[in-house]
Amino acid sequence: SGQKVCYGDLKHSCYKLAYFQDLSRRVGFQEARQACEIDGGALLSLESETEQQLIENMLQNLTKSGSGISDGDFWIGLWRSSDGLATSSPCPDLYQWADGSISPFRNWYTDEPSCGSEACVVMYHQPTANPGLGGPYLYQWNDDRCNMKHNFICKYGLGIFPMVPAGNPYDTSKPEDQYHVIATETGIIPNLIYVVIPTIPLLLLILVAFGTCCFQMLHKSKGRTKTSPNQSTLWISKTPRKDSSMEV
Repeated sequence: SGQKVCYGDLKHSCYKLAYFQDLSRRVGFQEARQACEIDGGALLSLESETEQQLIENMLQNLTKSGSGISDGDFWIGLWRSSDGLATSSPCPDLYQWADGSISPFRNWYTDEPSCGSEACVVMYHQPTANPGLGGPYLYQWNDDRCNMKHNFICKYGLGIFPMVPAGNPYDTSKPEDQYHVIATETGIIPNLIYVVIPTIPLLLLILVAFGTCCFQMLHKSKGRTKTSPNQSTLWISKTPRKDSSMEV
């Protein structure tokens, strides 16, 4: 569903845009969160305007790829759980990062978050939509119902742990050029390759040993086959000699 892109100069150095052109494959917030964690990362947390700009650049490159990329927002790791409802804090202050980050950085679209039953946050990515009061629906944030289906962005690095327990969402029903970039394919097949490749020398060694044993057994079998039929008649001459005592 995407590539892992690493920026060597950042503490949190790798990201993956999980984009699904097939709408039926897009997922809810908790599914996206679990997918990132299974892959060794976490849903995206953003710590600064600089990091926000990096993600925007990645999304712009996705749009420019010419592969039929359509509108589709991306889940990020900001959300509020039902635990915060008992407090008197304003709703926008109740949002927290799923990876445990305490970053205060926010990039809300105008009049967001709307709160209510919308407890999980997406980054807008609707390049074909008409602009609203806050401008184009691109890259700014919006709270949405956690069961809505969207793309998502994973983040990988040493600083993303410890994880915040998943808990229950409020409503469960409903400047890139300056960095050295390394892109690596991710998914089931590449991960399987990482497991198989280290075992190749051992497999070759086993194959050679097996072949040697088979060759030796075959060689011995041929030797026995050549000698066994005549072993019982080796003492009998094939050309009987005339007994001198029989001569007259």
